[in-house]
Formats: sequence, C-alpha cells, structure tokens
Amino acid sequence: MNNRIGRINEDIQRELAELIRAVKDPRVRQGMLSITGVDTTGDLRYAKVYVSILGDVDEKELKKGLKSAAPWLRRELGGRLSLRYTPELIFERDSSIANGAHISELLNSIGEEGNGDAEL
Repeated sequence: MNNRIGRINEDIQRELAELIRAVKDPRVRQGMLSITGVDTTGDLRYAKVYVSILGDVDEKELKKGLKSAAPWLRRELGGRLSLRYTPELIFERDSSIANGAHISELLNSIGEEGNGDAEL
C-alpha cells in the first residue's frame, strides 16, 4: 500500500469516527460502534469501512442505517478532506474485537480449570 493511500485511510477513519456520532438514525445509535479501519481503492472511488459493534445490536437494521447514512457521511467527508474525489463508503462488519474478547474468555476459563491440576 502506498503511503498516500495509507494517510488518506487514516484521515477518513478519524473523520468518520467523529461523524458517526452525529448520525441521528436510531438504527445506527444502537450499541457501541467504532470504526476500526478503512481500506480505500487506489483510484479513491471506494472505501471499505470496517465497523466493530459492541453490545446487543440488530445487525441487519444497523447495516440498513449505515447504508442510508452513507450519502450524508460522504458529503460531510468531502467537506472536511481536500480530496479530488470523495470515495463511496461501503460498510463491513469487523468482528476482530468481539473475537478477541471471546478468545480471552476461553483462555481465562482454561486457566481457571487448569489451576486445580498439580502438574501438566
């Protein structure tokens, strides 16, 4: 990945993290939402936005809410960043944080079970 695209990805991620809080759609406001990464194509036409969701969330409704908020987010992004072309936003679920928490729970439970054993 070239350095310019990397910087653009970081800028988009930072701005979207701020903008997502201003979305008034109740479908987007459910649970705790965070932007974990952005992957922009080389021609800056599309940006895959990875979203991590914590809490009890109706994922289908959340995706619909993000999709309906995408044009507004894109317009706001265009005003904040000086890019020749503001990429179209495609939202993807990033479950790495949830997976990490699950693995941590599993390791903790194994550790608790293993405390009763003398030696392995």
